Amino acid sequence: MMASLLQGPRLPADQDLLLMQEGTLMRKVRSKSWKKLRFFRLQDDGMTVWHSRQAGWSPKPSFSISDVETVREGHESELLRSLAEEFPLEQGFTVVFHGRRSNLDLVANSAEEAQIWMRGLQLLVAIVTSMDQQERRDQWLSDWFQRGDKNQDGRMSFQEVQRLLHLMNVEMDQEYAFQLFQAADKSQSGTLEGEEFVEFYKALTKRDEVQELFENFSADGQKLTLLEFVDFLREEQKEGDRASDLALELIDRYEPSDSGKHRHVLSMDGFLSYLCSRDGNIFNPACCPIYQDMTQPLTHYYINSSHNTYLVGDQLCGQSSVEGYIRALKQGCRCVEVDVWDGPSGEPIVYHGHTLTSRILFKDVVATVAQYAFQTSDYPVILSLENHCSWEQQQTMACHLTEILGDQLLSTTLDGLLPTQLPSPEELRRKILLKGKKSRTLEEDLEEEEEEEEEEEEEEPEPDSEPEPEPESEPQLSPRSMDKKKEKVVMCLFFFAYLLLSDHGPGLFHHAWVPSPAQVGEKSKATLCPSLSALVVYLKNVPFRSFTHSREHYRFYEISSFSETKAKSLIKDAGNEFVQHNTWQLSRVYPSGLRTDSSNYNPQDFWNAGCQMVAMNMQTAGLEMDICDGLFRQNGGCGYVLKPDFLCDAQSSFHPERPISPFKAQTLLIQVISGQQLPKVDKNKEGAIVDPLVKVEIFGIRSDTARQETSYVENNGFNPYWGQTLCFQVLVPELALLRFVVKDYDWKSRNDFVGQYTLPWTCMQQGYRHIYLLSKDGTSLHPASIFVHISIREGLEGAEA
Repeated sequence: MMASLLQGPRLPADQDLLLMQEGTLMRKVRSKSWKKLRFFRLQDDGMTVWHSRQAGWSPKPSFSISDVETVREGHESELLRSLAEEFPLEQGFTVVFHGRRSNLDLVANSAEEAQIWMRGLQLLVAIVTSMDQQERRDQWLSDWFQRGDKNQDGRMSFQEVQRLLHLMNVEMDQEYAFQLFQAADKSQSGTLEGEEFVEFYKALTKRDEVQELFENFSADGQKLTLLEFVDFLREEQKEGDRASDLALELIDRYEPSDSGKHRHVLSMDGFLSYLCSRDGNIFNPACCPIYQDMTQPLTHYYINSSHNTYLVGDQLCGQSSVEGYIRALKQGCRCVEVDVWDGPSGEPIVYHGHTLTSRILFKDVVATVAQYAFQTSDYPVILSLENHCSWEQQQTMACHLTEILGDQLLSTTLDGLLPTQLPSPEELRRKILLKGKKSRTLEEDLEEEEEEEEEEEEEEPEPDSEPEPEPESEPQLSPRSMDKKKEKVVMCLFFFAYLLLSDHGPGLFHHAWVPSPAQVGEKSKATLCPSLSALVVYLKNVPFRSFTHSREHYRFYEISSFSETKAKSLIKDAGNEFVQHNTWQLSRVYPSGLRTDSSNYNPQDFWNAGCQMVAMNMQTAGLEMDICDGLFRQNGGCGYVLKPDFLCDAQSSFHPERPISPFKAQTLLIQVISGQQLPKVDKNKEGAIVDPLVKVEIFGIRSDTARQETSYVENNGFNPYWGQTLCFQVLVPELALLRFVVKDYDWKSRNDFVGQYTLPWTCMQQGYRHIYLLSKDGTSLHPASIFVHISIREGLEGAEA
């Protein structure tokens, strides 16, 4: 059993997988000019793909199946489509990875070879997705055995074990390591095989701190009885009244022996399995599904929003790609931005205007949104439209939106009546809303729709009635038509008066002024096409002047955008007014135009004031995106998070810069206990063991924002022990997020990033918990984790006020 474990999971007898294990020479494509032959081969474990320049050459890892999200056909890749004349699309395919890692475009020598790899990879991804926790751990161990077994003979010498320890981030006394090696070498062959390597690994990963915790609650040190486990859940894990029922569930779920389950006892292995599980995670499982009320108005929610969604690089020379929309939507983003300009052949294009960023067709963006809008979440998607097009191309935009999106597009109010507040995410399920300029009010739109319906009813002959005779003379204008004609005349007179009073006035009479083609073009661009305007329903763009002006002149379905600088100024000078404004009208905040590298601001500053759509450059990893991902990790990752009650109350007294009661202050005590299997910062170096430390950061209102860190552990990234307690006091826990960061201490320069995990305060479980780390790109570093104890107390007790 153990020997097979080290060869990966049991794979089905599949012809595609066998051919992949033989290897295939394919072209790796990075751009139109970078296309190089590489030999790709699925390893015998079935879980990793390696590549080399040619068959038989020294290979190196390319990717792990666990990193793969999906596989797409060649025609779905912009890059491969651009090379269609050079390579048939049916020979190409794309490997799409989790997180922000770039896609891998490959071209096989035939359509049959491409199909073999696509089918095989999809099968393997399905196998990995269905793995339980133990199978994932076994697979991780199998990966390490493969890497350590340098000569690939299925056994490991002590020299190979020493090399593996360095790869695994372990600095261990050679004599002690040799003792563990000899103890595991039951066959006394001088090498470790299968089960022997597993025994060596178990000795290496023995959790003394968990064993001590287990013995503290176990009377005999061998098992936890049901009552002992209930005591642990109630006293340490703060499970309260549900501890008794939960204990039975957890024993049944995590105790490996049938006899233990039958007797309702938990062994040390079962206890460790629970602590490492989803139930023992710091993130509360109750916050994983959609658990919030989704029937409140849109203004009551934070909405996961993207800025310059079409960019996958910087804002000056970066690439524009529909891939930006795919990634954003699949990550749960619910508001995407589309900058549209006049394009060639009458087709509008999307790019960052007046820059060197590449162009993509507007209709391709719309088609991508239609395909991916609701793959991750059923809740509404908002298209934030930056319209720079002429009248004619605006008409084309309107046609593409209506024809491609069809019933998905919301083109009128939900019931055809004038609402009194914005609808809820629940009411707008699977709808796409347009945010943009609108030439009229919603009331005028609905009034015209009603008039058109009345006219249609008047024009329709009664059943079995005689057809009306043809008029014998010129038809007379109806009163309604007369009114509309008068309206047009009045509008013309107003425009004529404007010309008289403007700079063009004198020229109009003295020089018979005629606008130049350029001026005509500018006026054409400034005019909004009615068909496009009509598609904007609940999200009409309006300029912000002041909160008083908004209250007196604007409607609830109008939305203002704020630069980060303007929003910060308003929060500082009129924080409470901003909070009240955001209870009835949506606000969108966007990054400064000076962020040409597509960097991000801290979104927390704007969430504190209740701003709903805080737009992020989602392609740029880092602290700010960790915070954004952390907030939207809850509620099923659906892209909508309900704001705290005090940010939904129109009479709220809350000021983000000066919070006062009744907000309940809390004290947080975090004991950072130990770390497990932390990755190396530079995987290519066999030396350079990490010296890890843990930094805990709180993000919330200004006075709650704080950070503390442990000391560093020298030369141990495999099982470091800290045992240090950090203390924080938080005035407004409802707005706080926690970020746990592991760094590699370096006295010569800045500490290197190892991994992080961010979550809302309200989703944090107390007690002994594991925190599984994520990479810079937001992908799992499993099984890398830190083990902590969390305790929350009401008030500021135990902390310096």
